[in-house]
Amino acid sequence: MGASIVTFGEIMGRIAPHGYRRLAQALPGDVAFTFGGGEANVALSLAWLGADAAFVTALPRNPIADACLRFLRGHGVDVSRVITADGRLGLYYLETGANQRASEVTYDRAGSSIMLAPPEAYNWHAILHGKTWFHVTGITPALSRNTADATLAAVRAASEAGMTVSCDLNFRKKLWNWHPGISARDLAERTMRSILPYVRVVIANEEDAEMVLGIRAANADVEGGSLQHDAYADVAREVTHQFPSVTHVGITLRQSVSASHNNWGGMLYVAREDTANFAPLGPDGRYRPYEIRNIVDRVGGGDAFAAGLIYALTHPELQTPATAVSFAVAASCLKHSVEGDMNFVSRGEVEALMKGQASGRVKR
Repeated sequence: MGASIVTFGEIMGRIAPHGYRRLAQALPGDVAFTFGGGEANVALSLAWLGADAAFVTALPRNPIADACLRFLRGHGVDVSRVITADGRLGLYYLETGANQRASEVTYDRAGSSIMLAPPEAYNWHAILHGKTWFHVTGITPALSRNTADATLAAVRAASEAGMTVSCDLNFRKKLWNWHPGISARDLAERTMRSILPYVRVVIANEEDAEMVLGIRAANADVEGGSLQHDAYADVAREVTHQFPSVTHVGITLRQSVSASHNNWGGMLYVAREDTANFAPLGPDGRYRPYEIRNIVDRVGGGDAFAAGLIYALTHPELQTPATAVSFAVAASCLKHSVEGDMNFVSRGEVEALMKGQASGRVKR
């Protein structure tokens, strides 16, 4: 039996043109409306893998919020701890990129319920009672001073309760603007450095540690799609040196050849052993990333990695570092084949990919 996991953050409505159309082409007209948000994505992915997962947020009292809760509940996520607050459901608009045209996100989340809810609106002692793992990201504290203070109070309460706390750094430059006169980069570092002393598992992509903590991988050109994967062991090692509470660092490694073609892998560093484990591995035992040549939707890939890693680290048969990172990378690789923010993928499907079943043949 695995852990009982709680995630905390904002869930939004996602508005996207069908296929690869741009908003200027699609509006006015028919668009897809779904739900998504980093921490909710993790909770739903965990539920699909078979974990006991709960999601905490603040939502308005209206039919859209009710539909959102029914959606999450219908996929096995416990939403009994969601609070009701003034404000609105935040939105984001997504143009899905293709080939050499990048995807583009436009936020419309000012005045959302979670941004307006005061930190004391959450009774963390009651919310966390009986739970063993708590997950947050750097997205939520980027939204407002309220959400930053609520996140800090939450990780402190979870740590004091003896829970394992994980945090995906998830730097979002467009969001860190709630403190006038401080740059997004500086505000992110100041805020996240107050949160990380309570965290045991840090998760990041190939540039988050640099953007949030100033810890840069040598010889990395993320925009140019060039990564020296071995350098990320040094990044992870420095994170654990600066934050001794951190026992594990998981980093996704994305090489963007184009919007439609990415090479995808990951690393798990274990501080106690001072070891870095990479996945996937080729027949020769060396790192060889998945080649994803026809991406359906890359949004939520990092969240799928986080969910896969949390799931693996909370199940003894998957806990060895090499197996845990292999599971997380396979889960997140599959996310690139699923439309929407969330990873509707089962444990069996993840383990099949880990075993090399990647042909995509029809199952009859």
